[in-house]
Amino acid sequence: FGHRKNNSRYREEKIERRAGKFSKGKYLEPFTMMTGSVFVSVARRSRCLHRLLSSDLRFSISSGSDESKRNFSSSARPFSSQTIHNKPEAYVSGPQTHFGFEDVDVKEKEKRVREVFASVADSYDVMNDLMSGGLHRYWKDELLSMTSLASLAKFTRQKAASESSHDGPKPNLAVLDVAGGTGDVAFRFIEAAECVERAKSSGKDEVSVTVCDINPDMLRVGEQRARDRFGSRVLDDSGALTFVEGNAQDLCNFEDNSFDLYTIAFGLRNVTDVDAALREAHRVLKPGGRYLCLEFSQVENPLFRSIYDSYSFHVIPTIGEMVAGDRASYQYLVESIRKFSDQKELMARLEAAGFESVTHTNFTGGIVAVHEGWKSVE
Repeated sequence: FGHRKNNSRYREEKIERRAGKFSKGKYLEPFTMMTGSVFVSVARRSRCLHRLLSSDLRFSISSGSDESKRNFSSSARPFSSQTIHNKPEAYVSGPQTHFGFEDVDVKEKEKRVREVFASVADSYDVMNDLMSGGLHRYWKDELLSMTSLASLAKFTRQKAASESSHDGPKPNLAVLDVAGGTGDVAFRFIEAAECVERAKSSGKDEVSVTVCDINPDMLRVGEQRARDRFGSRVLDDSGALTFVEGNAQDLCNFEDNSFDLYTIAFGLRNVTDVDAALREAHRVLKPGGRYLCLEFSQVENPLFRSIYDSYSFHVIPTIGEMVAGDRASYQYLVESIRKFSDQKELMARLEAAGFESVTHTNFTGGIVAVHEGWKSVE
């Protein structure tokens, strides 16, 4: 029993059993929690809430116009904007920065963030379901949709096949998913690009997805999940999926102009120096490459923000304590959202890092947003 207690799979099963009364299958069964004086049936209402806040009312604001054009088309993204911002102040400008609501030494933050994710690694995906009522799956599916990865992968393989007799480098599609340790986003990419089917053939896949994370515990969980889900061919034979330990602020493992697509989901706010991470993202992207960041953002509607804040500060840490036995780590995650850049500020930081055609798309009333930018082809 002592040996099993230290086994990561045993701990994961234990967490899932403890979470059993909350979750079942892909989406959560309805469960009701009290946030202050407000009762929220999280799973039952999550999709309804999303539709109410962001599915029908959609805005598109383009830069350079005196009057912003409003577009209520159902085919548009929930909210996107593009404008030119003044250069923001440096994200880190002194010896201290924030760790949640606490001021800490710049060098200490990275260490403490590592400890947080080492603590939650085995329960991370279960907790995401519980904290978001399953909505994180929808948000990640939308991120996948925005990449058009399925079409890009098909085109790349067709082009590679047509040039198979030619000398020189073959067409390839390289994706870097940063802070993606457990593989939740990368697995969506692998499936959309049909890399598992491609791995049944010989040779290296023309499509590659690299998961980069600073935390070895998260990478351990992600690689084991990948082998359980896809088998070993995708990792060992075709090379379609790889896991690499690395720091978003210093991607020294990767050369300049290496990737066509850079994604980071729910990881940027945990980086000590966001500006440095954005500059590194710009460096490793190929000319014409695309940056996509899915991150918690700022809710704009005051009433919804009040409900969301009450849920975040009263419920999420409690769930963390009940299911994962770790209240402090989830308290930090809630606080880190409030300290992070809002939508406009992050757009300005992307532009300052060198990205062009910067836009953002709100989901679920601004609880999360996808920011995107492009590296110049010149």
